[in-house]
Amino acid sequence: MGKKIAIVGAGFAGLASAKVLTEFGHDVHVFEKDSEVGGVWTTSRRYPGLGTQNVRSTYALSDYPYPKGTPEWPTGEQVQKYMAGYVNNFKFGNKISLNTEVKSAKQNADGSWTLNTSSNGVENTQNFDYLIVANGIFCDPFVPTWEGADAFKAAGGKIMHTVDFHNLEDVRGKNVVVVGYGKSSCDVANETVGVAKNTTIVARHIIWKVPKKFKNVLNYKMLLLTRMGEALFPYIELKGFEKFLHGKGKKVSGGMLGSVQGVIEGQFKLEKLDLHPHNGLDTIVRSTVSLASDGFFDKVEAGTLKVERDTEIVRMEAGKVHLANGKTVDADYIICGTGFHQRVQFLEDSVMARINDERGNFRLYRQLLPLDVPNLAFNGYNSSFFSQLNAEMGAVWIGGYLAGAIKLPPHDVMLKHIDKRLAWMEKRTENKHARGTNIIPFSVHNIDELLDDMNLSIGAMKRFNEWSFPINPKNYAKIGPQLRKRLGIK
Repeated sequence: MGKKIAIVGAGFAGLASAKVLTEFGHDVHVFEKDSEVGGVWTTSRRYPGLGTQNVRSTYALSDYPYPKGTPEWPTGEQVQKYMAGYVNNFKFGNKISLNTEVKSAKQNADGSWTLNTSSNGVENTQNFDYLIVANGIFCDPFVPTWEGADAFKAAGGKIMHTVDFHNLEDVRGKNVVVVGYGKSSCDVANETVGVAKNTTIVARHIIWKVPKKFKNVLNYKMLLLTRMGEALFPYIELKGFEKFLHGKGKKVSGGMLGSVQGVIEGQFKLEKLDLHPHNGLDTIVRSTVSLASDGFFDKVEAGTLKVERDTEIVRMEAGKVHLANGKTVDADYIICGTGFHQRVQFLEDSVMARINDERGNFRLYRQLLPLDVPNLAFNGYNSSFFSQLNAEMGAVWIGGYLAGAIKLPPHDVMLKHIDKRLAWMEKRTENKHARGTNIIPFSVHNIDELLDDMNLSIGAMKRFNEWSFPINPKNYAKIGPQLRKRLGIK
């Protein structure tokens, strides 16, 4: 018998969960506080220059390709339209309540959930058997606090997160300071050049940037969006060929990474521009890597874009920011690509205490299941190169779990597995693992584990091809139907 399921969030994870779990026979309803579907790709959150890190062919759901004519690296607007098209194609728009915020979700004594929602000022209460949190790990922007911020703003200065910066004309003729060196920071800074009076990036840490095409010829997808690209970094448990690569074949994997690093160093003139991270490319296993914004390094070389590296803002005053390196920079706009809080504000503290450890890490089995809260799952809490495919396969896993098709290990074994994984994540990322929700660069490993739990596979030949060629979401289109067939669900 199907369950009545509430899904919070209409990004990739929420939409995939709604579509997949409807196919599994459940009565689902999605609550989205924005006016459109899309999560980080919605109009209200798109900054100038936003586009995908992945090429179009890899950043898709398994059974719904992008429209013909979509460029290889889709814009934020194109991704949002793709997601809206996904809803229309599979006809589940009637299951989505837009402009509806979940104010609270409280669990009842029998394990069911009562959701209190607000839509255009109207409060409502509904009961559900099961709750899926799919609000995403990029939904709650973090902006630092600085000494002198009040004086800076009183003089007309603006401080905002990248997700709240939408119009380039707002900074025309202004002095812009962008905080951070991740993708969003560099995208925004890159776009403001030629519009703003001056643009300066203040970067506490310099990370590796990957070109769309190595030596302007070889698409990076052929190197890093394959199983081989993922296998160059040691996973928590080494099996098969990966055991060789990080054992007797360590010189092979090291040599491959070294060659890629050398190309990047030369192509972007990192030493000349003083933008070398001063560590090896192998450190991207710490989740410190992003796609280079088009023309970014050319602008730095030309002097139209400045980067203050290995420093941070220590205080500000009217029209100026003071840096830890002793420099003072003129500033009218401070735009922060400083990450996000990892919290679920609509869940009660008593519930979150059973989900998080004492450090705030999400303790989720397979990045999906909190073991000590019944009738609750998370989806999309696994930021990765293939986050949309991970979310879709996560939805299939949840469908199988609800149908009793997945035999889980004993409770204590799963807890030990979670703790071991969190310790490994913290160590390899130097505690920059987004509270346990970041699986970069082990996207496909995570998918493989989900499929193993369901005793399903895309087939040996397809897996073999993925070692040399980019991951193809189409390869996974039959996973859901195969599981439903086994369960007798039409």
